[in-house]
Amino acid sequence: MAEIRAENAANVFKVTVAPGDELDEGDPVVILEFAKMEIPVVLEDPGTVVSVDVAEGDVVQEGDLLATVE
Repeated sequence: MAEIRAENAANVFKVTVAPGDELDEGDPVVILEFAKMEIPVVLEDPGTVVSVDVAEGDVVQEGDLLATVE
């Protein structure tokens, strides 16, 4: 299982997946908003979303869990 974590403090602008979704490498999991920029957090390897641990509008800190993929 892979844990997708925030690389810096940001607002969760959009969640683009749901548990059970099958994703390919490079697919966005969430879009974070930081310094008025939208930053997609993408999957490095293909997998299936196990959990989404944030919601749109949440504020995350560096290292916070965004989603889990297997």
